[in-house]
Amino acid sequence: MRIYSLFILIFFVGTLWAQEYDAYEKKVFIEGTDTLQYRILYPEKMKEGKKYPLILFLHGAGERGDDNQKQLTHGGKLFLDKKIRKKYPAIVVFPQCPDGVMWTNRQKHQNEDGEWIFEFPVDNKAPWPTLLVDQLVDEIAQRKQIDKKRMYIMGISMGGIGTLEFLHRFENKYAAVTVICGGHNPELSKSYQDKPIWFFHGGKDNVVPMHYSKDVFDKIQGYNSKTKYTLYPEANHNSWDAALAEPKLLHWLFSKKLNQK
Repeated sequence: MRIYSLFILIFFVGTLWAQEYDAYEKKVFIEGTDTLQYRILYPEKMKEGKKYPLILFLHGAGERGDDNQKQLTHGGKLFLDKKIRKKYPAIVVFPQCPDGVMWTNRQKHQNEDGEWIFEFPVDNKAPWPTLLVDQLVDEIAQRKQIDKKRMYIMGISMGGIGTLEFLHRFENKYAAVTVICGGHNPELSKSYQDKPIWFFHGGKDNVVPMHYSKDVFDKIQGYNSKTKYTLYPEANHNSWDAALAEPKLLHWLFSKKLNQK
């Protein structure tokens, strides 16, 4: 009886969770033999002839899969908030990366002290989900409702790493970026050193050590006064909780335009 009740409870909670995100339409993007699942949210009252910002949100490793749902776990609620939807109407895209692959070709190993050491090879072609996401963004950007000067990218963890690699691989596409508990090779930042970026990281992050974002920030801050770094000293890897709750986050993001002086 207890097992049956538990099953009913899990089913009920899962159904409520799914219904909560119904405003995000389920879509698939197909290229050749590859299929990318994604969810897309439109402004509540789209006006004909008006152009809207586009936000691309890259999830972390824990949200990979093929259910076209888990990618909304972190960040999905933010854009459903009624006040935010009214104040910052936008088209929001959450692609889902399948299991067994990442947004980047990142490699990692642990050193003698148990610290994770990351490498970010970019000479090889990007993983196929990344290439499909870029094609999807291009396709959506061709629609009349998109303001191409106000396309933004946000990401957490694996997706935070992905945001910086997207800037490197797909130059001059996004107007501003938020990188949450991510990072990359600072030597590659020359290709996006003038891009407005807001970094967030936990000081006790034992999954993606904070220096991977801080090193990039330190490398580019001399060229770019529009880039910011926020450290949560006591936070571990889940710094996205605090970052996504930052009251000025979306105001900062939506204030940026491509090639803005």
